[in-house]
Amino acid sequence: MTDELLIKFLLKETTEDERITVKNWIDAAPANKTHFLQFEKIWDSSKNLSAENSISEIDAWERFKQKANTKQAVIKKIKPNYNWLKIAAALFVIAAGWSVYQMLAPVSYIPVIAGHNVTTKILPDGSELTLNKNATISYANNFKNNRSIHLEQGSVFFNVAHDKANPFVIDIDKVSVVVVGTSFNIKHLKEQTEVIVETGVVKVSFGKKEISLQKEEKVIINHNVDQLVKTQNTDLLYNYFRSNEFVTNNTPLWQVVQVINEAYGSDIIIKNSDIKNLSLNTTLKTNASLDANLQIICQTLNLTLIRNQNEIVLSNHQ
Repeated sequence: MTDELLIKFLLKETTEDERITVKNWIDAAPANKTHFLQFEKIWDSSKNLSAENSISEIDAWERFKQKANTKQAVIKKIKPNYNWLKIAAALFVIAAGWSVYQMLAPVSYIPVIAGHNVTTKILPDGSELTLNKNATISYANNFKNNRSIHLEQGSVFFNVAHDKANPFVIDIDKVSVVVVGTSFNIKHLKEQTEVIVETGVVKVSFGKKEISLQKEEKVIINHNVDQLVKTQNTDLLYNYFRSNEFVTNNTPLWQVVQVINEAYGSDIIIKNSDIKNLSLNTTLKTNASLDANLQIICQTLNLTLIRNQNEIVLSNHQ
């Protein structure tokens, strides 16, 4: 995708075929959407150019070239039959306060790996991330102007600093999450991604589909199924690594076991299908032993626990 075609798209001067080409390119991958958002940000900033601005378009272009050359930027030649002076003036205005070179130059990413401990990371824009054990993310090296995150695996709670001019974009395999300033949790394991919103509004894209999530709403995405369905979030289990509690609210047993296995690194198996959806309504402490919490669960739901080497089997009470 060329910069020229993207600019024509933003100026609404594309043919119908060109418009479809750009739209399909944006929808093809989260990285394409991230690049387009950055490019759109440049164009939106250029709209602040006053009609009474004393800088002529030709002068603006010459000064922009000089500024870009000092940063060893590559200026792409625009076809002579295109209205390049309009674009040049807009780019010059943006370059005055924010380097186009920094935005369009290749971006490297800085990794953050939680390892065996819950980890808190303050990003350069003031956003605060809490990474659960074994979570891995990376963020753009020019993050203040390019708020781009890659989430590789694990569960991460985001408390995003508000910056309307710079959207906060998270790429997770085939999923893209875009916000301005809000708080939410993303859990990505294998080919499944879960997004739960605590405050604000979060836009989630998957392929050509997009939905908006608000407070106490969530979406669970299977990367092999082309759909986005939002539901209400009814418990706080996702938040256990921040609250140090497993808070259930009529939560099915299979979901509680899934989270406990994640937290303790255990291998708990539910033997009987008829007990998988038994509801649990209690609060367990993460600093309690696995055995202590399992004892409470078994007493509450009248279950039997059997150990088989490293496996822990839950079954109907005999």
